[in-house]
Amino acid sequence: MTEKRWIYKPYPSQNIVDELVKSINLSPELATLLAQRGVTSFDNAKAFFRPDLSQLHHPFLMKDMDIAVERLSAAIENREKILIYGDYDVDGTTSVATFYGFLKKYIYENTEDSPLEFYIPDRYQEGYGVSQKGVEYAADNGFKLIVSLDCGIKSKDKITWAKENGVDFIVCDHHRPDDNDLPPAVAILDPKRSDCEYPFKELTGCGVGFKLLQAYCLTKGISQEFLLPYLDLVVTSISCDIVPIVGENRVMAFFGLKQLNSNPRTGLKALMRSASLEGQMDITKVVFGLGPRINAAGRIKHAYDAVNLLLTENEEEALEFAAIIGKHNTDRKGLDSSITQEALEMIEENAGLLNAKSTVLFNKEWHKGVIGIVASRCIEKYHRPTIILTESHGQAAGSARSVPGFDVYEAIEECAEHLIQFGGHTFAAGLSLELSQIEFFRQKFEEVVSRKILPEQLSPMIEVDMKINLGEITEKFHRIMSQMSPFGPQNMTPVFVSENVQLYGNPVKMKEKHLKINVLQQGSPAFTCVGFGMVEDFYEELLHGNPFSICYTIEVNEWQGKKSLQLMLKDIKV
Repeated sequence: MTEKRWIYKPYPSQNIVDELVKSINLSPELATLLAQRGVTSFDNAKAFFRPDLSQLHHPFLMKDMDIAVERLSAAIENREKILIYGDYDVDGTTSVATFYGFLKKYIYENTEDSPLEFYIPDRYQEGYGVSQKGVEYAADNGFKLIVSLDCGIKSKDKITWAKENGVDFIVCDHHRPDDNDLPPAVAILDPKRSDCEYPFKELTGCGVGFKLLQAYCLTKGISQEFLLPYLDLVVTSISCDIVPIVGENRVMAFFGLKQLNSNPRTGLKALMRSASLEGQMDITKVVFGLGPRINAAGRIKHAYDAVNLLLTENEEEALEFAAIIGKHNTDRKGLDSSITQEALEMIEENAGLLNAKSTVLFNKEWHKGVIGIVASRCIEKYHRPTIILTESHGQAAGSARSVPGFDVYEAIEECAEHLIQFGGHTFAAGLSLELSQIEFFRQKFEEVVSRKILPEQLSPMIEVDMKINLGEITEKFHRIMSQMSPFGPQNMTPVFVSENVQLYGNPVKMKEKHLKINVLQQGSPAFTCVGFGMVEDFYEELLHGNPFSICYTIEVNEWQGKKSLQLMLKDIKV
């Protein structure tokens, strides 16, 4: 077992904590949690606890938004053929379902002869992003405008070809651009452009598309009320693309979850049913319940299944699509499990790989649809930047994942001489290279990572908000803390440590893997704790009866109609 480091968040200024305690009438512990999240005054707290749609930024603050709206308006008014183009992952498919769905329903009023189509590239035939096949399809079929969502910022050659062949592009992307080499699109909406002064930089691709629709509605005098129901798709993209849930994302996530819990679209409702998701939906349930299913369509077969599910308003049809996607997800799990096993064995059997600071693995037989998941699984075991490669159309195609604090995109950028193309974010990226370059790339990537990575980034860490006594945990404490949701990156579910706790009764094994214990501290009531996969590491040690420290989150457990607070263990130190 690799010991996890418990890293405590900095304690905020005592003056700020005291001020929050006084002005909002909170306990010092809750005031500390707020201050750690940048909420430092009564007005901040009011905005934080009561998100409002008025907190969304004006869409025309985004560079090129006026040009994009003008070109989209002209295309609609002139009945030009428009192709809505999106990637095959959750962000891409929700982007297409939002943009195409809104235009089809409210602008073209669901007419069968609307000059509107959507296009998702085939992961295996075309690869990531804007494809040559896609732009040729548009040119051959008389499309005059492509709106690309969640892709396009790195597609200069394809967009140049489209322009030369009479097809305009509006790019809606959120990946890092090469500011010195932007594609020749009519408009490029990407808050990460260095010349874009949009106040919030962390929108998803779906979020950028939503802002374009918002700007179009403002220009045309269309009520925002028609657009708001699409926030259930926006929150799905926010959750699954692992973007910070702060600022504008937090507002859209808050109202998106509201939509998801009160009146979700037919497709998402069917998906929730097929995933057996019960109770209130939150970010975690979207990430682990809906995300893998939507992704599975593009991983195993084609993402059209996912878009059609998200677009349909027919309940029977939705359940059929959800069943198809459920089958894809089952197939995906089998592939994910077997390939992960092969990858881990490759590392364990090779001393060079075992002692490296990075992992780069290649097997031409591996399924391209699950290599990103396999990279994440390898990091769970070995905790270092990881790239998994397979063969696709005579080239190596790969998915990269990183560890907290290490920018894998920058590391890959330093290896660009060995690559055909690459793109992505700080913690996840995609790349392609010639098969002959794999070993050169592996060596260069290892050299870059070894030079840049800090020793502490190579061991797993848990970020802890604060130490508290178990006696502080009451229903009121949990109720107020829950109002700090939606939780996610940069506003994570609070993590606590309680020291010198004692077992109350004997530890229990659940399914021989999971640990269930009751603990108490001097003067506190007993709390039930559950630790998934913790039997092997801690069961025997706890039998000795020594006091120990626990690291955990707090959640509500409902059993036979009764609700109680339960601690979800992240780690134990005896």
